[in-house]
Amino acid sequence: MLLNCHSYYSLRFGTMSLAQLVNRAKELKIKTLALTDIHTFYGVYDFIRLCQQAAIKPLIGAEFRVDQRLQYIVIAKSERGFTAINQYISQHNKTKQPFPTKAPYLVDTFVIYPLENCPPTLADHEYIGVKMNQRNLLYQEQWKKLAHQMVVLHPVTIQHSEEYELHRILQAIDQNTLLSKLDPNTCALPDETLVSEATLSQHFASFPSLLANTEKITTEATFSFESRKSRNKLHFTDSKARDLQLLTQLAQEGLTRRYGSKNTEAQNRLTKELAVIEQLSFASYFLIIWDIITYSTSQGFMHIGRGSGANSLVGYCIGITNVCPLELDLYFERFLNVNRKSPPDFDIDWSWTDRDAIIDYIFDRYGSEHVAFCGAMSTFKSRSIVREIGKVYGLAKEELDQLNSRYTKDPIDNNSVVQLIHQYGQLLEGFPNQRTMHACGILISEEPITQFTALDYPPKGYAVAQFDMHIAEDIGFEKFDILSQRGIGHINETVALIQQNQNLTVDIRNIALSKNESRSNAYLQVGNTIGCFYIESPAMRGLLRKLKCNDYKTLVAASSIIRPGVAQSGMMQEYIYRHNHPNQFEYFHDVFKDQLGETYGIMVYQEDVIKIALHYGGLPAEDGDILRRAMSGKSRSKEGLQAVRNRFLTLCAAKGHPQALSEEIYRQIESFAGYSFCKAHSASYAIESYQSLYLKAHYPLEFMVAVINNQGGFYRTEVYVHEAKMSGARVFPPCINRSNQGATLKKRDIFLGFDLVKNLNTALINAILSERQRQGNYTSLENFIQRVNINLEALETLIFIGAFQFTGLQKNELLIQAKLLYHKNKSNPTWQLLQEPIKQFNFPKLKRAPEEDAFDELEYLGFPVSCSPFNLLQTKFRGEITTKDFLYHKDENTRLVGYLIALKPIQIKNGLMYFGTWIDTNGDYFDTVHFPTSLQQYPFQGSGCYLLLGTIQIEYDVPTLHILKMAKLPFMTDPRYQVVDKQNAKGKVKL
Repeated sequence: MLLNCHSYYSLRFGTMSLAQLVNRAKELKIKTLALTDIHTFYGVYDFIRLCQQAAIKPLIGAEFRVDQRLQYIVIAKSERGFTAINQYISQHNKTKQPFPTKAPYLVDTFVIYPLENCPPTLADHEYIGVKMNQRNLLYQEQWKKLAHQMVVLHPVTIQHSEEYELHRILQAIDQNTLLSKLDPNTCALPDETLVSEATLSQHFASFPSLLANTEKITTEATFSFESRKSRNKLHFTDSKARDLQLLTQLAQEGLTRRYGSKNTEAQNRLTKELAVIEQLSFASYFLIIWDIITYSTSQGFMHIGRGSGANSLVGYCIGITNVCPLELDLYFERFLNVNRKSPPDFDIDWSWTDRDAIIDYIFDRYGSEHVAFCGAMSTFKSRSIVREIGKVYGLAKEELDQLNSRYTKDPIDNNSVVQLIHQYGQLLEGFPNQRTMHACGILISEEPITQFTALDYPPKGYAVAQFDMHIAEDIGFEKFDILSQRGIGHINETVALIQQNQNLTVDIRNIALSKNESRSNAYLQVGNTIGCFYIESPAMRGLLRKLKCNDYKTLVAASSIIRPGVAQSGMMQEYIYRHNHPNQFEYFHDVFKDQLGETYGIMVYQEDVIKIALHYGGLPAEDGDILRRAMSGKSRSKEGLQAVRNRFLTLCAAKGHPQALSEEIYRQIESFAGYSFCKAHSASYAIESYQSLYLKAHYPLEFMVAVINNQGGFYRTEVYVHEAKMSGARVFPPCINRSNQGATLKKRDIFLGFDLVKNLNTALINAILSERQRQGNYTSLENFIQRVNINLEALETLIFIGAFQFTGLQKNELLIQAKLLYHKNKSNPTWQLLQEPIKQFNFPKLKRAPEEDAFDELEYLGFPVSCSPFNLLQTKFRGEITTKDFLYHKDENTRLVGYLIALKPIQIKNGLMYFGTWIDTNGDYFDTVHFPTSLQQYPFQGSGCYLLLGTIQIEYDVPTLHILKMAKLPFMTDPRYQVVDKQNAKGKVKL
């Protein structure tokens, strides 16, 4: 009987979660409930599940509004009606057109108009909804004659009357207006709460036709949905049999290519995998991925297949991944097995520059009606809540900033408005705010996507399902994860630059070229990995050095133990110790020696945790899957781990294991509720790391230019510029004839790109480059101005940054020339070019210090290029020793000057401690530790050079400076603005 219920998925309107709505309906013994959120079906599948659990019949519909006012409600009579409404919503989302005030005919639906929007005529499936406060109107002649096409309409928007103000706040946020100016006609009424069906029947007892019509809708409207049925594209070819035949053929060809024709182990593994794939009807899923990869390769794109999919030998043989599962003893069941309750997926990475082309191919190849991104929902969070609620109460920006800076869950301000912000802010925490899209999950459906959901169309134009990845999984979709990363961009561009700069072809896709290559291993062992995917952070570089990592398998382990799951359990330090002292430790138990010998008895991967749970604890296989799910980023859940804790300890006791040991082992397992890697994922990362490292080791200049042009990695751009200089490059600021949007390389000369220059817009950069492409290099400043439409401010920026160095003129000459070439038109505030040649002047030759250019570069690039930051210091002191001497001064206090390049805070009991990474005056890197007691007296004061006093601590031959004191060192006075003594200023010009 309740035909118009809103959840909080009626964004910025409804105030109830689906669970609150259904639970309250159950309390009131309501038998039928319709979810009709505004313009969306986002909550449909959870609503159906909750209703089924509560023995309530769910009805599915949507409410349509124009200019915040209700026009009509459409309820699906069947799955066909649901599809029709989905298509209707999707079409309007795609065209961005408002919904009409009268509903179109939609097959198998009921339409309910509010009394205020009653059309002149009604079709058989259309009705007028009458609210409880409108009953008396039914005695009027104009409405009495329409009683046979009327239904009971009691909207539900809020849980109870106390929530009404929250509803008004949401509406004010939505309309970007003050509460005091909110139009009440756009809001719900305060009585829009759930009431029992008996109450409604009693109110409309005098109008039996309304009750009968309402009953008709609740009886005839039926929406059933078979969950767990596969919704993906069923066949890649035209049948399941042909799919398996094609997959088998491709896999056999790949097996021969990878292993030769006589590898029995590989052949047996392949046959086993294909049998499971056939049993689970997954051949089409593999073939679709193969098809996408085949297209990618044909376009010259590079991809990385990772995640648990790298456990599959079939995936390896058909080119989806580059990880050999036999080499690393990766078992296929981790990816796909007959008992697995959730669908697996491959994670495929492309360069951030290529991903859109891949997505376009998928939509074109499999049809826009059958492809969509998974949806997602952004929510209201604490600080944004304060700002949003504060705005509707009329607080000024300054007040909001102050309030946000001291926001806590418990209000400490007695101001009544602040109290209200906290009161409603707590209610609003976690509310849905905006539908958005999953970053990478794509659905490819056998049936049109609109059979399952309405579609949103964000600015890029790709269809987005109105449900998230969890619902997609529940209703039978296996998503395709199409990801992007900059690491692949580094690799791709490096290979292209090597061809261009050295006329050499590097087949970086040939994994044998880079994996365990001698020079790469040497770089790996000393942590010379800055710029390389996943292994360049200070923590990772330190770990590599402590492990003396010089081979693939150690790198695979390092890629996983750096993750929080292992690190937080304390086992990362234990792993380092055991790796360095392989004969000086005891295994926790013989099971650990048998199952985890390769990792010294340490649980490093998700698979290791499952092995111990099964073999030490005796947990059944289904609980192993619960552990895996609880550890995964897709559904991290400490509650999931707790659910099996008691069973684990009970079974351990039954096996006779000491309780203390069992509790310690479970503590380590539980710590993996933070993110941890499966072994195949770590292996995939390790291969890409090796590819990057090989290029850095053999082609450092090309590699660093590629890193810079792909917008870097862990560090800011100047660190990669520094790396290029340390590798022998000559680095120059942007040049209008030598630079592009990104940096360019010629032999060993690097010209930085225009995209690094502050205050230059993209349109101007494109104009400079396209004109140069059409007409050749610029010959002078005057020639440049005649060819490029540029204002004086942007031109001066180019002069200051050194973009006209090729002219041989000093910056002061160029600045004067620029002003002479322009005059200001009184009727137009833009600078106009004088077309006639300017008069030539002879300027005195000025002595210009390199530091002046460096300060220009600091201003416009953010870092100096012409010299080192150390050259700009007032002091000449550089330290008592340098980084290279650390190993010879263990436990000694020393002073040195360092340039700060990275900081990482860590919360400990006594406060925040920091790990710092620095460059010394020789250009070498060193690391520091800053404890809270030191930081209280000697805090960080921004980027720059610092004088450091600390104690050298050495662990596994890796030194770290534990800071006792530090002070930021001032740069010299900016010579560009320095006042010069008049007697010494003769012949000099001050800019």
